[in-house]
Amino acid sequence: MRLAVNIDHVATLRQARGGQEPDPIVAAHIAERSGAEGIVCHLREDRRHIQESDVRQLRQTIKTKLDLEMAASEEIIQIAVEVVPDLITLVPERREELTTEGGLDVRAHLPLITDVVRRCHKKNIHVSLFVDPIPNQVEATKASGSDKIEIHTGEYASAQSKDEQGHHLERIHQIARFAKRLGLGVNAGHGLNYDNLLPIVRIPIIDEISIGHAIITHAVFVGMERAVREMVELVKSH
Repeated sequence: MRLAVNIDHVATLRQARGGQEPDPIVAAHIAERSGAEGIVCHLREDRRHIQESDVRQLRQTIKTKLDLEMAASEEIIQIAVEVVPDLITLVPERREELTTEGGLDVRAHLPLITDVVRRCHKKNIHVSLFVDPIPNQVEATKASGSDKIEIHTGEYASAQSKDEQGHHLERIHQIARFAKRLGLGVNAGHGLNYDNLLPIVRIPIIDEISIGHAIITHAVFVGMERAVREMVELVKSH
């Protein structure tokens, strides 16, 4: 299992003052040196944190893997096929949301998503779809030609009881198995932190975990290198 570190909220802090610091590119380099096996950033249409220049610098300088989260909008698609990240992860996006609130409805947008997948594959960019743990969304992901899913773990992360958490954990496990049977890669992320990660890590068929907010907030107190190393230890602990 691999850890990919999302650096969006380093850029959020930078944009709060409109200056140059803290630099998310530096954060990405520290994350890699500290054991991260991928860097994730979300280029939103409203540019609230990551900027196009950040994506281009990341593509030129990181040593591991660049995962560009994005909506299926024409402007962002054109940037993606020009920059050529290793992976794009298509996510739903609403301007008023604080963070991504749920999985992509692949079934409802299958023709559009299939076209995006085709365009990305022509540039040898792998495609992942951020989906809720629902079988028909995984089936639609396979039908679109995508390479993998990223399971939305938000409901698991926000569960208010052990029973509720256990219910969502079992759904995640079942969907991971189902996706693997269909020949899809399996990533997971959203809301995961140092306290709730271990049960997810114990699902060995998940290939990669994507975590951002928990690492960046911990880094405020202990530094980026230590925050990433501690999360890497958890991810590798299974």
